[in-house]
Amino acid sequence: MSERETATARSGAGALPDYAPVPRSALGPALNDQGYAVGRVERNLYWVTDGTYQAAFLTTPDGVVLFDAPPTIGHNLQRAIDEVAAANGVSNEVTHLVYSHHHADHAGASSLFDRDVVRIGHEETRRRLLRDDDPARPAPTETFTDRRTLEIGGERIELAWHGANHSPDNIIIHLPDHDTLMLVDIVNPGWAPVYLSNLTEDIPGYVQAPANALSYPWKHFIGGHLGRLGSRDDVRLHQQYMADIDASVRTTLPTIDPTPYFKKYGENVWAAVKGLLDATAAAAAAPVIDKYTGVLAAADVFTPSTTFWVMESIRLDLGYGSYVHP
Repeated sequence: MSERETATARSGAGALPDYAPVPRSALGPALNDQGYAVGRVERNLYWVTDGTYQAAFLTTPDGVVLFDAPPTIGHNLQRAIDEVAAANGVSNEVTHLVYSHHHADHAGASSLFDRDVVRIGHEETRRRLLRDDDPARPAPTETFTDRRTLEIGGERIELAWHGANHSPDNIIIHLPDHDTLMLVDIVNPGWAPVYLSNLTEDIPGYVQAPANALSYPWKHFIGGHLGRLGSRDDVRLHQQYMADIDASVRTTLPTIDPTPYFKKYGENVWAAVKGLLDATAAAAAAPVIDKYTGVLAAADVFTPSTTFWVMESIRLDLGYGSYVHP
């Protein structure tokens, strides 16, 4: 084997799978030479993306309110703020930072901003950031339990916690005077969820979260990921996608015979369990992939993983298909 063939074999590049094309409707604006795009959502509310992550900021007479600080955007957050501030003759100083939740991929650039910045988040966000002791993510100094309304520079920001979903502390950020709602790691506008329903800790809460979002009045949706803003139609499409996965799982679970897996693997019970669950998830995912390929980007990539996680929640959280030995 040649050196090139050896390198290819080691990397697995020779066996990389092909996937369906990404619908053009899933894509956002082109990035600038520094790797970001910034745009107006409405009036003095702006959003910034690197094509994979999103943050938002509100310019006010008292300074800038930043919503999340993804490390992949990093210093481009301040560059985007500077760009908008220079164009509009307003302050570029970040005075407040609101955490959607504690995860490092959305908060890991928080330390780029002054320690005196007022950091605001759910009380569970504070508890977890103090536990994690990550210097890149200073814990919020101001917290709330269920709801809090901020009045900053004459602008109103409504924060609400409706229970655990993607994470135990993930909140809704509603800007009623800007017709905008921000809810991170639930709906990826134009795209299927990534691994395990966006790496969700609480599937029942995750499934409920879009309905919570739709109960608010808004026009623009900031989901925290990928390259474009969302709409109410995007949230409804996500709801239907998850409902179709749920229905397919419930239809499929009773139809897969476990006997061949346990016969095949004998004493290796975990191998039998893996074979059974993988086969069930694959069978349940198949019709959903067929329906949403070309509708949601990467439906063929991650639907099997999300289906597996929904299936486990249906089994373990809801008790569906649970049998008691006679």
